[in-house]
Amino acid sequence: MKKVVLLRHGESTWNRENRFTGWTDVDLSEKGVAEAEKAGRLLREEGFLFGHAYTSYLKRAVKTLGVVLDKLDQDWVPVSKSWRLNEKHYGSLQGLNKKETAEKYGDEQVHIWRRSYDVAPAPLGEEDPRNPRFDPRYRDVPEAELPRTESLLDTVNRTMPYWKCEILPALARHDSLLVVAHGNSLRGIIKHLKGISDEAISEFNLPTAVPYVFEFDDGLNYVRDYFLGDPEEIAALFPALIGDGGHQRGANSGAGRSNSRPCRIPGLHVLAPAHCERGLFVGAGDAILWGGSGCRRLNAIMLRCGVSSSSGIRWATCRRTS
Repeated sequence: MKKVVLLRHGESTWNRENRFTGWTDVDLSEKGVAEAEKAGRLLREEGFLFGHAYTSYLKRAVKTLGVVLDKLDQDWVPVSKSWRLNEKHYGSLQGLNKKETAEKYGDEQVHIWRRSYDVAPAPLGEEDPRNPRFDPRYRDVPEAELPRTESLLDTVNRTMPYWKCEILPALARHDSLLVVAHGNSLRGIIKHLKGISDEAISEFNLPTAVPYVFEFDDGLNYVRDYFLGDPEEIAALFPALIGDGGHQRGANSGAGRSNSRPCRIPGLHVLAPAHCERGLFVGAGDAILWGGSGCRRLNAIMLRCGVSSSSGIRWATCRRTS
């Protein structure tokens, strides 16, 4: 079985400060470095040997990759970098605090800027020093292709040619590939592989530095996907990703409505107790967790689950209760 590991970079300094980052080249925080080290150790424990690695032009992804390869003792693995794996460009929002922006413009507007599939924030001006046309790392990129702002759709359209023309063909030559990039550029690849709708992919979040493994047969056909790591730790990460700019958003937030909120974990479920115990999560649908004895301790994270059966596989659709 051939494998591609998708890895969002570790926490950056602007992730920590809750700022719109986009193409701004900020560094990893101390926590981000530790997250990358943990991802590298986990991949080593699972026996991964990579034939090639890919990353963006932004240092938070480049440094995450370097730390991971060091922990794997695979610093020799060839690395290709591309601007096409960069994060979504947030235009004039770059550098602004998300919570303060929500307070100024409203949660709904910030949600549209962040999560609408085809609506981009206001672009950078042509003379704005943040405009990528002034950055020497993009000197070989046609200026017409350099974004001043992007929607998620724009980001997907930028990323997919690199996946189709560079990364996927390389899987024919190698058994395992590593792609270290950003939440939105990786969402484009995930959307393509899993056939996720425009609406659903807009709500899909990737936690920082948690390896997401995609398996393919010898014909390069997608077979399955799963997260690596402790199942309780992974499940706890996803509720923390709900909301925009530190504000909870959703239909259940008004007066007189239920205080039960969706987990908002599109693409997460566990197929069997053995998988759960090893932390191997497989994506499909809404928040789904295995209901077998091996994973009952997950109830400690305040999930209310209704269990049913489908094709002989037990599963539970979960909602947060607090």
